[in-house]
Amino acid sequence: MTINLPPSIQAYFDADNARSPDAVAAAFTDDAVVRDAGETHTSRKAIRAWKVETDRKYSHTLSEPFFITTEDGRVHVTAHVSGDFPGSPVDLRYFFVLKGDKIADLEITV
Repeated sequence: MTINLPPSIQAYFDADNARSPDAVAAAFTDDAVVRDAGETHTSRKAIRAWKVETDRKYSHTLSEPFFITTEDGRVHVTAHVSGDFPGSPVDLRYFFVLKGDKIADLEITV
């Protein structure tokens, strides 16, 4: 099932699938925050570094997101992810806060 994602969120998933830290970082505001695996990354520079490190540590395949809803100002997207990381495969939940045409906040949870 194909779902329609806001352009900035689609850009994030496209960049992540392409394993492009620069394109991932470009989807965010300058002062964006990402929370993933118990760590917080603040700023485009830190988000790029997070993606470089994550891509170095783990190989993953992100399928098409299969669920989207909006609640309390956050866009919740769920996607099936598999790869060489602990617990694979898993459905990850992505909670986005958008600011204009960019992502201002992202929290990734299981």
